[in-house]
Amino acid sequence: MKDFSFYAPTQVVFGAKSEEKIPQLIKRYGGTKVLIHYGGKSAEKSGLLPEIKQRLTDAGIPFLTLGGVVPNPRLSKAKEGIELCRKEGIDFILAVGGGSVIDSSKCMALGVPYEGDVWDFYAGKAQASACLPLAAVLTIPAAGSEMSGGSVITKDEGELKWSYDDNLCRCKFAIMNPIRTYTLPAYQTACGITDIMMHTMERYFSHEEMGITDALSIALLRAVRQYGPQVLENPEDYYLRSQIMWAGSLAHNDLTGCGTIGDWATHNMEHELSALYGVAHGAGLAALWCHWAGYVMDEGMARFARFAREVLDVTEEDDTAAANKGISRMRNFYRSIGMPASIPELIGRKATKEELLLMAEKCSRNGSITNGNFKKLAYEDVLKIYTAANK
Repeated sequence: MKDFSFYAPTQVVFGAKSEEKIPQLIKRYGGTKVLIHYGGKSAEKSGLLPEIKQRLTDAGIPFLTLGGVVPNPRLSKAKEGIELCRKEGIDFILAVGGGSVIDSSKCMALGVPYEGDVWDFYAGKAQASACLPLAAVLTIPAAGSEMSGGSVITKDEGELKWSYDDNLCRCKFAIMNPIRTYTLPAYQTACGITDIMMHTMERYFSHEEMGITDALSIALLRAVRQYGPQVLENPEDYYLRSQIMWAGSLAHNDLTGCGTIGDWATHNMEHELSALYGVAHGAGLAALWCHWAGYVMDEGMARFARFAREVLDVTEEDDTAAANKGISRMRNFYRSIGMPASIPELIGRKATKEELLLMAEKCSRNGSITNGNFKKLAYEDVLKIYTAANK
């Protein structure tokens, strides 16, 4: 195992009436003028946004709103928010939505006190030294951004979807009411289930072992594998929705990565899929993971065999047979919840050769970097995985 530092400062308020605490929490964390950041019309139609506005009004907390966040959030929208915050003297950002809204809010929070271009952080040109306080009212369990230090933003010019991770931009608090997830479409729920599992799997597939961390990861994966299909069949079951919602936070607050070095190649490769085709992140991960696994499993067959046996109930004694059976069962699981297991299943056609080359070039920064840690993937490796997933 590796030495590690674990930091998860976000205050979680979980429950059916958790929204009642929003005004007092904003005040506790120093907010005096708030920007409510959200996505589309669903936040308004569901009644959540009007409720939050009324609660802030009753508490005497002035606020502005900025909607329009799209899946795979855009840098242009974040920059619009940065200028609005500066102009209006905003000192607290409240994200109302899922991972895209929270990531956009983090980008804004980082950009307000920064004199340069906020994209500098995502491009690796600068490290943040200050960040506006922010919080989340979670409506889509998936990305885990409500308890992580990371955000992913897509730069409009060039469709560059890059990430930045910094403890400065962790949410001060997260409001988590499972009832708010009842109306999520089945496809969106399934994308969230996939993303939750992948956040754990990216950390689990490591050459370092840490007994407690591994046990937590396996337990979380088994739970989501069990509750995921059940919640799709019973979308208004409070208990089931609660399990998925809490799993999403635990999967990405770094708890399942303590003492190990995660991989993250599948996430990096998926970013190019969603940047190019505008697909849902979870669906893109499902389309790629089994092909990544088949390509890298020789680097640690015993790890893949353990995953197959302990998470997917594979009984084969031979490690290679168990690992292959595990990958097959994972593929079947994705399809059973309505997720794709290849690029053609994801986008409705095969990617062109030119598209595969473009994604591999962007993922490897024109061959200048490698991706992943379980097996370091150069440009040629990434292209081979994309090609395998395109069949």
